[in-house]
Amino acid sequence: MIRKIVATVTLVVSLFGVEIPLQTVQMHSFNRSVALNAQVIQLANAEQSITSLVSGHLEEYYVKPAQKVKTGQKVALLESIVVSKMSANYLALKKQLKAVSKNYNATKNLYKKGMTSMQELNNQEIKKSEINSQLTALESQLETLGIDAKGLKKATAYFILYAHSSGTVSSLVKPLHSSVNTDEPVISIVKNQAYYIKSFLPLEYATKVKVGDKVVVTYAGRDIVTHITQVLPKLDEMTQRVVVLSSVNEKVENLFINSYVKSTVYFGLGRRDLAVKKSALSFFKNEWVVFVPNKEEHHEEESEEHEGHEEAPYGVVVVKIIAEDNEYVAIEGLSEGEEYVSDKAYYVKSMILKGSLGEHGH
Repeated sequence: MIRKIVATVTLVVSLFGVEIPLQTVQMHSFNRSVALNAQVIQLANAEQSITSLVSGHLEEYYVKPAQKVKTGQKVALLESIVVSKMSANYLALKKQLKAVSKNYNATKNLYKKGMTSMQELNNQEIKKSEINSQLTALESQLETLGIDAKGLKKATAYFILYAHSSGTVSSLVKPLHSSVNTDEPVISIVKNQAYYIKSFLPLEYATKVKVGDKVVVTYAGRDIVTHITQVLPKLDEMTQRVVVLSSVNEKVENLFINSYVKSTVYFGLGRRDLAVKKSALSFFKNEWVVFVPNKEEHHEEESEEHEGHEEAPYGVVVVKIIAEDNEYVAIEGLSEGEEYVSDKAYYVKSMILKGSLGEHGH
């Protein structure tokens, strides 16, 4: 085990009132990893066109280009003669059903008294069933258009188009106040969660990665965790590498299509090593180090040298990095169960550097 206390200094500044988190060194399983070149893409089905199920006239847009929309949000208002006729027929059939139901009940009472035939009763029942069937069909059609048929009090020609998925409005395809034909695109929306990372994997790893493996992408100074959804069966002609697609499921602002990025794929069963969080690492005097709470036994020899001064509560341990994933690093230089500064190491580093300057001033 490599262990080296690099510095123990006189404490001359506080830690700015910041609480420094501590954790203990633990065993951690590391998957194998490979660094790759990658590209941000969208699949062909990422853009969705909102169409009208019936012909009509475009009366109003409720959204603008580049606006974000949610599933079920209204996006446009149309006026349609077809819808007007459908709603009018629906209301007329409701009146007919009321009248036919009344006749059916009267005929049924007469039949029970022997004053009419079974055939007449059957005829009334058939009329009632036919109207019910027409009403059910119209009700279904109207509700497909977003119209509450049962709540209709009068005929209407207006109906609303709704977004079928969350996303961003790409374009308003039809000019306002123009005619719209059935199944003609009105608005184009780029769906959310439609971004993919296209990573280029060396052929030697093609049989080792699998769907579901983690791919971590470095983008604009942050790490984005994605997971493989497809390993394409055809090599990329330019790079002669296997193409791996991983989906971006978290919300990422300003993700630009076709931008090139760095990615790392983690796969397979790996080794178990002593590990600390990546946030614990700091580069100090040209070496990777981890800060640890000072204990009395570390400073017995220095006690006389620093007599009269309050010693820093943290020491510095040089570590050797032997493996890593997106959250942890495997290290040599610390023991299992030993406490270390797991985050905000820059505060400790700043304190030690300032303390060293103060010590040199004596």
